[in-house]
Amino acid sequence: MAVKKLNYKSGRTLICGVLNITPDSFSDGGLYLSADAAAARAFEMESQGADLIDIGAESSRPGSAGITVGEELARLLEPLGAVLKKLRVPVSIDTSKPEVAAACLAEGADIINDITGFTDEKMVRAAADAGAGAIVMHMLGRPRDMQKAPVYAGGAVAEIHGFLAERVPVLRQAGIEDIILDPGIGFGKTLQDNLDIMAGLSRFKNLGLPLMVGVSRKSFIGALSPSEPAARLSGTIAACAVCVMNGADLVRVHDVCQAAQALAVVDAIKRTVPAK
Repeated sequence: MAVKKLNYKSGRTLICGVLNITPDSFSDGGLYLSADAAAARAFEMESQGADLIDIGAESSRPGSAGITVGEELARLLEPLGAVLKKLRVPVSIDTSKPEVAAACLAEGADIINDITGFTDEKMVRAAADAGAGAIVMHMLGRPRDMQKAPVYAGGAVAEIHGFLAERVPVLRQAGIEDIILDPGIGFGKTLQDNLDIMAGLSRFKNLGLPLMVGVSRKSFIGALSPSEPAARLSGTIAACAVCVMNGADLVRVHDVCQAAQALAVVDAIKRTVPAK
């Protein structure tokens, strides 16, 4: 089965649409549990401009408890099949379990998005064996405890850069060619860490790989401007714009339509050479 690939030659920032097939995600848990609802939402995001649909069946919100492989697959496989029948764009699977990754890749998924950064050799092998792409994210700790006083002795940006730089040759050696890096905003980071990462994204560009950020509806927005997750669209758009100006190649968002409009403006500004 041919793996779909992202098109980085479009001259614009790419958009990854979030599809949570979970009862307990912090923002949209419970909305897309059925195969029909998931497929309809995925198709809607594609029609709004999403270049990639990222499907997850296990919540990674701060403090969340894990689920078993069986539970995750029971949530994923039927909706995934329905989504794959409808979409032209690639589909990524947000999972940290190699068994789940392998099963979804066998069904036709294209990319694995691993919040644990492919630190499990079995996950590396699952992606490599399927010829799949990899989204390598940094996280300090695990979702259940990652926000309990995270500390970066050498500074968040430097430590995250070092982690990602170490992972890349491991994946390359395994034969994985399509790699995307994600500094993991909100995953084991303080408010200041998140701000430092967004302000310092350009430091990751020397790794020579596409850079994705996930800022959509996250708690740092609520910390700066008190609001519930569903009311953080303006903050999300502002953060996306800054990240793209600072070097992000992809943004992972819930609100694809609004992000697409905002990024059309940001991309036009980036392409503009100021008049002398």
